[in-house]
Amino acid sequence: MKIFKIFCITIFFFSGNVFGQERLTGIQINEKVAKVAAGIAIRKTKKTYSDGRQTHKEVKQLPFFDDFTTSKIVPDTTLWIDHSVFINNDFSYFPPNLNVATFDALDSTGKIYANADYIAFPADVLTSVPLRTDSVFSPIIQKLSPSDSLYLSFYYQPQGRGNAPEEWDTLILEMSYLTGDTVFSHIDSIWVSASIYLKNEQDTIFPFDTLWATPGCSPNMYIINYKTLVWGDLVRMPCDSVMVPERKWKEVWKANGMKLSDFQKKYGKNFVRVMIPITDTDFFFKSFQFRFRNYASIANDINPSEKSNCDEWNVDFVYLNYNRSIGDTTYRMLTFSARAPSFLKHYQVMPYRQYRADPTNSLRETFHMYIANLDKIEHNTKYRYEVYGTDGTFYYDHNGGSCNLPPFYTFGFQNCNTSCGRAHACPTVDYAFNIDYSVDTASFVIKHYISDSSQGNFLVDSAIYRQGFYNYFAYDDGTPEFGYFLEPTGAQLAYQFKLTMADTLQGVQIYFSQLQDANDSKYFDLKVWGDNNGKPGELLYSEDNKRVKWENGIYRFYPYLFEYPFVVSGTIYVGYEQQEGGINVGFDVNDNEKKHIFYNVENTWYQSNFDGALLIRPIVGSRLVLGEKTFGNSSNHHLKLYPNPADNYLKFDASVLVTGKPAEMKIYSVFGQLILQKLLNNNTIDIAFLREGMYMLTLTTDGKLYTTKFLKRSR
Repeated sequence: MKIFKIFCITIFFFSGNVFGQERLTGIQINEKVAKVAAGIAIRKTKKTYSDGRQTHKEVKQLPFFDDFTTSKIVPDTTLWIDHSVFINNDFSYFPPNLNVATFDALDSTGKIYANADYIAFPADVLTSVPLRTDSVFSPIIQKLSPSDSLYLSFYYQPQGRGNAPEEWDTLILEMSYLTGDTVFSHIDSIWVSASIYLKNEQDTIFPFDTLWATPGCSPNMYIINYKTLVWGDLVRMPCDSVMVPERKWKEVWKANGMKLSDFQKKYGKNFVRVMIPITDTDFFFKSFQFRFRNYASIANDINPSEKSNCDEWNVDFVYLNYNRSIGDTTYRMLTFSARAPSFLKHYQVMPYRQYRADPTNSLRETFHMYIANLDKIEHNTKYRYEVYGTDGTFYYDHNGGSCNLPPFYTFGFQNCNTSCGRAHACPTVDYAFNIDYSVDTASFVIKHYISDSSQGNFLVDSAIYRQGFYNYFAYDDGTPEFGYFLEPTGAQLAYQFKLTMADTLQGVQIYFSQLQDANDSKYFDLKVWGDNNGKPGELLYSEDNKRVKWENGIYRFYPYLFEYPFVVSGTIYVGYEQQEGGINVGFDVNDNEKKHIFYNVENTWYQSNFDGALLIRPIVGSRLVLGEKTFGNSSNHHLKLYPNPADNYLKFDASVLVTGKPAEMKIYSVFGQLILQKLLNNNTIDIAFLREGMYMLTLTTDGKLYTTKFLKRSR
């Protein structure tokens, strides 16, 4: 029986007129993944095949751990061999900590899979690097067997803030084993001089000549030459067939798709923790691997241009080690779950002059922090935040004091029901941001810290928010999880904004979703309305025949600057009237501003039914579009450490060091306490003296600053 999946691509809400509707659809291109994919160079020492066979120079020892906090967009290549899943903090709904691996219907280039169909198809894969499950070497050399209590654990969640996978859209965990046979892997090749095939220096090898493998290689191997070669040129020749142990995969766990709301009702949690005991002797060998896979299904071909991303699964805290038990399901961590919030009452970003006109009413009185204790015991936690200018100038801090926090898996996040819990989970905004009348833009950094109150503050985490005051209003966070569009032709979209003082409206920034069809051939009329009792009223301005366009870069808004800027005040609405149906604008589901979104069909305005924020921003004041990149710090780089977590030593890529110039290394508790400061001449760091917990490390070399977090383990 054919199952036609319509609601994966679009969710419909109909207005009073059956022909007028608003729709929500998954994105067709993940621009972050596409940008990274364009720059990825597959290493010559690693080859991946469709059946999972590969060759590697190194095999990782246990433990294996990844909570994805140190990865960005694609998985850590020291832990995983694939890059089709999306590492992000956009699609998960209150994960155990920041960042998850999201499985969906987009491939490693950020586009819909070429084999995507309405029948469930294999989509993303996340495969571990080869692991030594036969032996461990620290603290002593020891062979491993099923009696050593080897467990693989992880958290998972269907849908999150994305699209719910259907029952047949599954998430699967598989483990590899060796059959005892060998199979062909690849052809090994060597570079040889063309002079081997030439009689003298004046001789030439022409295109389509046949070149046979040189002596010492397997016989009967050859290539058809494709270019002119002369004496001294190098040519790459096949040499030997490489055979490897045959590897197959066994399914050990599977989850069927469901809505997040049904998942929450069934388990009483946003994320469920899974513990898999490894007891089959076939899984104990020198190059064991495990992998997660998802099956997805998209819309049928009634309207191919509407095929889009869907069927999201989120995975977090993947941990494989021995000497564990079924009750070993916690981690000695204090974490922030959701991203740090804006201090502004209504916006993520607002113009600086609009803020200066009424700073008190522009700011929140309180905000919410989602703090979790992932340990199995209660911790007495300390919380504080600090506010800095982007130039490093310190403005003020807030000390939330101490409070007991029970384990997350039974208690949940820190709550506001007690005075100390309120100081942590619902802290106050104590002071207004600095006011400077000499500039029209400003930016501030808000750093949040949580730690335990034990000596040294060894369980720590941090979260950072950049508070921007540029020359536009923004409800959204700048990243679309969906696309929003209206039907039919002639439908109008209006987005409400409130000014604190009269100012010049210079234009509107819009991010239109990049579609795989010809979305850029669509036209619209740009419009501005006044207010009529909380809905769009009098038309104040209109410019016709605007074309859907994009800026270069990742999720860059296109600025539609008005030919005739004009002064506005109070409540205004910016948007457009589409000349044809289906113009697709970015939609952020992490910030719910539907009360400000209106659409019009047949001369009637309706408020949106969708929870989220449009990626539409009015430009106010200066005509030059300013933003976060104006204030960015390009000298701050991420440094990968391995192993992480670690027992005694950490290493990093030695290429960041400059010969003859020692690097300055500092280790902090994330709460800010300097633990160690020293100069390094090599890429090895001794951490044996540290107690168990999370730390921050900075490395300064050749004028560059590298930062990262690491977890110290103890036996």
